[in-house]
Formats: sequence, structure tokens, C-alpha cells
Amino acid sequence: MSATDEKLSDPGLVGKPGVSYAITTSKTTHRPWWKLGGKDISFAPVDPDSVATSNTASTEDIETSTLDNIHGSVFDDSGAAQFYQPIEKYEGAHRFDPNATWTAVEEKALVRTLDWRICLPACTFFFALQLDRGNISQALSDNMLSQSERNSAVFARRLMEGAIDNLKMNTNDYNNGMTIFYVSFLTAELPSQLISKKVGPDNWIPIQMVLWSIVAICQCLITGRNTFFVTRFLLGLLEGGFIPDVILYLSYFYKNKELPARLAWFWTSYMSTNIVSSFLAYGILHLRGHSGLRGEGWRYLFAIEGGLTALLGILAWFYLPPSPTQTKSHGIKGYLRGKRGWFTEREEVIMVTRILRDDPGKSTMHNRQAITPGLLWASLSDYDMWPIYLIGLTWTIPMTPPMNYLTLTLKALGFSTFNTNLLVIPSSVLFILQLQFWTYISEKINQRFLVGLMSQVWVIPLLIALETLPQKFPHSNWVRYAISSLVVGYPYVHAILVAITSRNAGTVRTRTVGSSLYNMAVQTSNIISTQIYQNKDRPLYYTGNKVLLGLAEYNVCLFIGAKVYYTLKNNQRDRVWDSMTREEKLNYLATIKDKGNKRLDFRFAS
Repeated sequence: MSATDEKLSDPGLVGKPGVSYAITTSKTTHRPWWKLGGKDISFAPVDPDSVATSNTASTEDIETSTLDNIHGSVFDDSGAAQFYQPIEKYEGAHRFDPNATWTAVEEKALVRTLDWRICLPACTFFFALQLDRGNISQALSDNMLSQSERNSAVFARRLMEGAIDNLKMNTNDYNNGMTIFYVSFLTAELPSQLISKKVGPDNWIPIQMVLWSIVAICQCLITGRNTFFVTRFLLGLLEGGFIPDVILYLSYFYKNKELPARLAWFWTSYMSTNIVSSFLAYGILHLRGHSGLRGEGWRYLFAIEGGLTALLGILAWFYLPPSPTQTKSHGIKGYLRGKRGWFTEREEVIMVTRILRDDPGKSTMHNRQAITPGLLWASLSDYDMWPIYLIGLTWTIPMTPPMNYLTLTLKALGFSTFNTNLLVIPSSVLFILQLQFWTYISEKINQRFLVGLMSQVWVIPLLIALETLPQKFPHSNWVRYAISSLVVGYPYVHAILVAITSRNAGTVRTRTVGSSLYNMAVQTSNIISTQIYQNKDRPLYYTGNKVLLGLAEYNVCLFIGAKVYYTLKNNQRDRVWDSMTREEKLNYLATIKDKGNKRLDFRFAS
């Protein structure tokens, strides 16, 4: 750092001159679990008075906070700071300066740069993932039927009989194919994440993208049930682990409070894929009848969209940096970043320091450090993360079957192939609006599980309507379309739950494994979802909707239970921690055997 950049009189974010700010401490207040507001800290300070100094660094996202609400950091206590220092091999250790200062303008500019250079590419890559795993829906809307059978009357009749396409498959075959995909996707989650932790997400993500795009392209050659099952298996195997890989990667660049908003945009790109792919499918499926690929539009769809992903994967190899302090290119790897990199030395100091002042647990491993079997077991057996995994196992099930079957339902209701692809767009737009709104609200009112509860509150009356409506009544097709669209456009709180998984991990190894386990739970829920709507229950699935309704009510209990669990856990630790003297706390930190979220000074977000 230059002389002008060296340590100033007070650490952290520079506030208003001459003004002292009240610091939120970990003194026990025992807030009721249902109360809104309040602030989160990752680690309780040894001595709250030691961080009650003017101009202390903010652990808040600068986009949603003001200088009148500022937290201190464990690094503000000179006696305790040594126990939170990054490990020697941590990739940003040489840039960490707990006493560094910067202005809100500087930090905001850096965050905006990260949004453009890190978050936007991550969203683009997720777009590619969803394009290749979700275009099966558009292919089904084309029905893969011979041209002579594509009048609406024959189409509707065959669909009602359960015939999916000229590959001699029915609804149950499709269900089994999707189950194979989700099982292989789930199986690959943790191994993929372990590989990513060893070689780095900046290397593994591009490799994954190129490999799965090859399989995606090969789908244009499927000839029947067996080849459909094989491609679904390989696609899931190669795509599995991508999502937690990206989440871990983003955590290197963003603070805990900043991550949910970025993940909301991450999943916005996922749903935006449904909108864009609907327009793409509208054009590509018109290639039916042209020479090549047997003249079938759905084959062109797989080939063209798979090729797009392959191109993005290759570009990702030349672009993604390993960390905030490793943006300079070395040889051909990182060529698109340039030899000078993106940031100055001072900017790297700010990025690393703000991340670790917010959560010192992010420096417990370096970004190329493999997770040993012992560390893996410690993360797998972390029971404090299990409430989140339990939620992941069932919370999306009430909405998933209606979502998966929306295009088939629309076809069965008599809409044409091309109108079907356009009619799914309103539900996708609603989904995006709800995702962004509820993610913002969750951080604004400092509530995650109670906001997550809204997903179930939203869907319960809609499922009751689907269950109780008669089969035929005036405008029944449009009414069912409206209800199904509202179900699909539900409050998607996945970004909130993924972020709290990362936040409550406490260590890099648990964050790595925990992200995978949560996503594995979600993929398991997708497997369960594929078996709820059955052929014998067609076309309105009254029995299946009863099952979905029961699961939604069960999920209500899970969300409330998780909130209560983490609140009681924090209150219990507050009582013990606040009863200890400063010397006892320092001795605890010096002799500590607890790790991550098992530490007495760690606090869970809820």
C-alpha cells in the first residue's frame, strides 16, 4: 500500500467526521423468534466495548444500510484479533489489513465492479445450465410427433392417452427419465464440489460446461426410451455440482448480507431462461420439415442450444479469476482478463479486508485446498445444518409437479405447440418478481425462515382450488391456466435458503459440503416430485394435488421449527458467552477445539 493508503486513526469504513456510532453488540436481548428487524453478526466480540469506537467498519451491505446502523468486528479488539487471523496459505492473506480504511463510495464502486465482472458471468453460466436441462419441456411441446399427426385434435387425443412422442414413450417413461436425471444430478453434487475445491471453481466450472454441452448436443440423436435414459443420466452427472460450485465461488467475493441479492439474480437468470428459451423454441421448432436431423424441430433445439453452452464454457475458461487477488492472467489461462488484472493493490486490500471483517471463517482454507475425509465427515455430521437440509428436502415439492407439467397440461387443454410456449412466459415473469421482492424483504426485515414460509402460504389456497374445481365448467381451461401460472410463479425463496446455508456454515469446508448437501436435498425433492403425478390420475391429477397439499402444510411446520431452533441456539450461547469474563473468553479462544459454527462465539442467522 502507498503511504496515503496506510492505516488511519480508526479501522474500517469511514463515516461522518466527528460522529460516534452506536454499535450493536452481542449482549443478550433474547428477541422473540417472530420479531422483525435486528442485525446479524457472524462472531460475537470478546468485549463489546472494544468495538464501540467511532467509524467502525460496517458488516452491512452498503446498498441496504446507513451509517447510523454500524456493527463492529472481532478485529477491533486488539487482544482477540489474533484468534481470527487468516491462515498463512489463504490466497488473500497478503492483502488483509484489519486496520485499513475506505469510504462508502470506494466500496460501492468495487461491489458494482464485482457485479458486472463476477455475478453477471455467473448468471450467464446458470442460464446455460437451465437451457440445456430445461429444453426438454419445449421438446415435449413439439411432441416429437410425425408431421401428419400435428393437428390439434389428434395431438390432444394422443396426449390424453399418455403418448409423449414417436419414440414410443408415455408419461411414466418421461417421469422415469426425469428421475434418472435427478438421481445422477444428486449423485454428482458432492463429488463435483470436492473436485472444485481441489482444482478451483474457476477451472472446474468451464470444464463442466463443455462436458455437459456435448451430451446436450447428442440429445438430437436419441432414438427411443433407452437413448433418452442414457442422455438424461449423463446430463445430470455432468451438471451436478455446478450450482454449489458457483455459490462457493461467489462467497469469495461478497459479504454475507450481499450474497442473497446476487443469488436472487442468479436464479432470476434461471427463470429468465424459461422466457428466452420459449422464444428460441418458437423459432427453432419451426425448423420441423427442413432437411437434416430427420426434419424434426426438437432435434434442432437440442443441437443449437447445446452448441451455445459449449461456446460459453470455452469463454469461461479464458475469463474466470480464482479470487479477488488473482485477476491477472498467466499465459493463456485468464487471457480475457489481461496481464494487469482488474484491481489495484488498494482495491484488493479493501475487497479482502471487508470480506474477512464480515466473516473471518472465510479464511480458514485457501481456494485450492482439498477437503480431507476427516473434514468431510465433520461437515456431513454437522447437525446444526440439518434443519436447512430438511427444508430443502420438501419445500419445493408442492410447486414442482405443476411446474414440470405446465406445457403438457396446456397441450392437453387444447392449446397449440407455439401458443403453449408463449403462455408459460407470464408465470416466469411473476416468478422473477417474487424472487427479487422476497429476497430483498428477507434482508430488510432480517428474517429468512419466516419469509420462506410465504412460499407455502401462497401455494396452499391455489392447490385447494385445483383440488376442488370440477372437471368441466365455463372457461375452465383459462381458469386452470391462471391457477397453474400462479402456482408456477410462487415466492421462490431458494436464494434466501442457499445464502443462509453459506452463512451458517462457519467454515469454508462446511460451506463447501453444506451447499452440496442442501442442493442434494433439493434434487431429492425433485425426484420425489416426478412420481406424484401419475398416468392413472390424468389429466387433472386430483390425487396428486392432495399429496402436494399435505406436504405444503408439513413445510409450514418445518420453516417455523427452523426459526425457533436457531433463535434458541443463539440465545443459549448468548447467556453463556455474556456470563464469561474477558479473560475467560480470551482463554477459550486460545485453547479452543470447537470449529466453525460449533464455536461458542459463533451466531446463526435465521
